[in-house]
Amino acid sequence: MSYYAVRKTDTPAIKNAPLEGLYDGNGYFSNIQLAGLVIVVPWLVKRILPIVNRGGFKTYLFLLVLLGVPVTVSYWWVMSRFGPRKNEKIQLPGRAIEEYITIHDPELKAKYHGKEKIPMQVFHDAFFDSKIDFNGDVLDIMEQRHDWAKMTFTMELFKYVLFTLIPEVIKHTEEQDQEQVRDHYDRGDDFYSWFLGPRMVYTSGIVTDITREETLEELQDNKLTVVCEKLDLKPEDHLLDIGCGWGTLVAFAAKNYGCQATGVTLAEKQTAFGNARIAANGCDTTRAKIICTDARYIPGGRGAYTKIVSLEMAEHVGIRRYQSFLKQVYNLLDDDGIFVFQVAGFRPHWQYEDLIWGLFMNKYIFPGADASCSLNWVVGQVEAAGFEVKNIDVLGVHYSATIYRWYKNWISNKDKVLEAYGERWYRIWIYFLASATIISRNGGCSVFQLTLHKNINAYPRILGVPNHMSIHVKPKHEILPVD
Repeated sequence: MSYYAVRKTDTPAIKNAPLEGLYDGNGYFSNIQLAGLVIVVPWLVKRILPIVNRGGFKTYLFLLVLLGVPVTVSYWWVMSRFGPRKNEKIQLPGRAIEEYITIHDPELKAKYHGKEKIPMQVFHDAFFDSKIDFNGDVLDIMEQRHDWAKMTFTMELFKYVLFTLIPEVIKHTEEQDQEQVRDHYDRGDDFYSWFLGPRMVYTSGIVTDITREETLEELQDNKLTVVCEKLDLKPEDHLLDIGCGWGTLVAFAAKNYGCQATGVTLAEKQTAFGNARIAANGCDTTRAKIICTDARYIPGGRGAYTKIVSLEMAEHVGIRRYQSFLKQVYNLLDDDGIFVFQVAGFRPHWQYEDLIWGLFMNKYIFPGADASCSLNWVVGQVEAAGFEVKNIDVLGVHYSATIYRWYKNWISNKDKVLEAYGERWYRIWIYFLASATIISRNGGCSVFQLTLHKNINAYPRILGVPNHMSIHVKPKHEILPVD
């Protein structure tokens, strides 16, 4: 086995990983193996067991249905425990679990001690219930997670997938959206301000200078500027922001570009906050406003908006409604319009850690946000809806920088959170922010910003060259032509 060096980073822009934080885990899975087991195991059972071995094809089909889920669960369980690592670059120190965490629960303490690692799902659920504590800074200990936790599937995760996640993906009703969104985003503006800061933007910022630690406000202003420039906003435009949050982009666009701007959110408190922010920034409230409504009922007919933006809202739309949502946007967009579409998603070459983290997010942080998919899936969806891709920026590491600043804000406001919302909410969110800082830096979960327009012959593509952001690079030295 040959080992080779791992390149570490040391930039003020983000929380840089220690060597152990660059560890790649197990991501082994085979659809062919799983399909073979699902087909073969019922056949073997039919051959071996008395009585059923007398049956015919119908008996086999019955066993196939009966054993399909247990076989699938068993395969995932085994592969998550014994599958090979992605690579062998990093060797862990192999310290005792007690050096990282303190387990207060007697039953858990008897089971997980010394070199016996604890499953990550078991750990975070126990941590939320104050049964376990970190021995130090949460983010620093989480960087060492592979030395004290194992990324294996548990029965609790299987139960959640089978009885909660899958039924919600299939249904994804309007009532479900309203209940989940309002329960989450109407929790309290103070709750979110304690980590989002004064901009109140719950999406990835953008790093422009890796030589210093830009403030959270700088990162968000960078992002707002990039989005507005990609949209090529002008005073005569009517911008629609779908899933506008607290309305910061609407206010920013109206204030700096003089356009008409309409934001849409399901959260009542966000609506009030956004409209107050628009007025406070001196914007014309007849031309800039936030509307509280389901995205299904966005006002306006065909071509009503010259520019449309949606930043990390489509995950809540759900897989089942994704295509209908995109076709609705296509219909609302002017034929010469631009659509900036930012979505969070997972890498297709996943590791089990990614899946376990995704299920944690779905259960505790963003319930109903089941459309966090890979970039190739998103591109396929937008193209199927009739859009043409002009530009894609992958902003995962920018998200890590953003969330790291959220993490530090959250810690600095710990006393306020505990007094207003209690210990459990503080613990859930500090785990979320610490783990999200890591996984977005590692590439397990990323964010994609797509610039789109309609794929029609009449679209004036050449007019988009001046703001085609990725082609406007500045070389580090003088470039000489080849004669």
